[in-house]
Amino acid sequence: MKTEPQKEHFWLQKLIGEWAYEGEATMEPGKPAEKFKGTESVQSLGGLWIQANGKGEMPDGDTAMMVMTLGFNPQTKRYVGTWIGSMMTHLWLYDGELDAAEKVLTLNSEGPAMCTSDAMTKYRDVIEIVSDDHRTLNSHMLDDDGEWRPFMRADYRRVQ
Repeated sequence: MKTEPQKEHFWLQKLIGEWAYEGEATMEPGKPAEKFKGTESVQSLGGLWIQANGKGEMPDGDTAMMVMTLGFNPQTKRYVGTWIGSMMTHLWLYDGELDAAEKVLTLNSEGPAMCTSDAMTKYRDVIEIVSDDHRTLNSHMLDDDGEWRPFMRADYRRVQ
C-alpha cells in the first residue's frame, strides 16, 4: 500500500518550515479591516502530506489555534486537505489545483456564510509562493450576487 511521492507532493514540501505571518481581514463589507499575526509550523507526513499548525492573535485579543492538512490525490489529480480552527466548529474540506506556473495553489471549500448563521457559501483560499521564504494566502467568499469577494490576506515569512 506504500505510495511514492509524485511531483505534486514535492511541491507541497515548499511549505515546510517555521513561518511568521501578518495579515488583515474584513469580515463584513463596509467595516474596517482587522489586523492579525501569528506563527505556523509546517511538517511533512511521509512526503505525501503536509500538516500546518498555526497559532495567532485574533483581532479581539484572543489566541486562535489552527490545523491545516494538504496532500495530492493521484486518482483525481486534485490537491485535497482540511482546515480547522479553535474559533469555529466547521471542518473545512479543500479541493484544489495548482496553476501552470506552479506558483499558485487554489483551494475551494464550502462553509458557513459570514453574515448569515444558517446559510452555507463557497470559499476560495489562494496560496501563492512568492519566493522560498515568502508566501501569501488570499481568501475569498462567493457573495449572493455571484462575485468573489476578498476578505482576508496574510503574508508568511520563513523564520527557519
